[in-house]
Amino acid sequence: MRSPAWTEDELVLAGALVVKNSWRELRTGDREVEELSELLRALPLHSPEALRLPGFRSVDSVSRKTTDFATNYPPYTGKPTRCGEPTRLMIKAFTEREAEMLQAAQAIEDGIGSGELQLLPRQPDEVDDTGSTAVEGRLLARRALVRERDPKLRKLKIQQVRRFGLPLTCEVCDFDFARVYGRLGEDYIEVHHVTPLHISGTRETKLDDLACLCANCHRMCHRSSPGESWRTPDALRALIRRSAADTPHAASASAS
Repeated sequence: MRSPAWTEDELVLAGALVVKNSWRELRTGDREVEELSELLRALPLHSPEALRLPGFRSVDSVSRKTTDFATNYPPYTGKPTRCGEPTRLMIKAFTEREAEMLQAAQAIEDGIGSGELQLLPRQPDEVDDTGSTAVEGRLLARRALVRERDPKLRKLKIQQVRRFGLPLTCEVCDFDFARVYGRLGEDYIEVHHVTPLHISGTRETKLDDLACLCANCHRMCHRSSPGESWRTPDALRALIRRSAADTPHAASASAS
């Protein structure tokens, strides 16, 4: 059995190590490499068979991955090592959103240290339809989905909307389940964390941290694309407007 490919969670942690080291590789004798090797072996991502492999996330393999990050970083002037597209995408993410990615790495470390992430069940939507997981990490996507599916949280959010006298519609596209599906759609909506959980941290979720979304917009807020894995409802709304403006049919309709 070959050692499994590095997951996004593992790449986030390795990338953070290199960034904190001023984009320089780390050697096998470095304490940080030894600590990361131990942490990676504790992540609830791989099978028991993989964990028993002699070289699985060893200090040598961790050191080599930091070399991949350091030598494929665009300002590096030497010869880069060969690495896969996931590593290159992670380098791009750290280059463009360093502070956010470092927060993601810290959230993974905190979740492992507290034992929270080991207890989370796998979620069907933590992997998108291309097979790619969120660039911030599969475990963080899993935690977000678990929290958003908490029936108590959804019920309280709906009660808040009703209390303010607002319609229970999607905050991005205004879709109304009751209007389309009648009684079947009454009181139905999905909830979404406006702020990524690796930024908001493990604090108690407030109702104002949530947005009411239809299933399509909820999915699009979570759907990953190169260098981006999470978008707020406001960002998705802006994307819809840009897409409509770029569509010839929409442009001709608005002109008539």
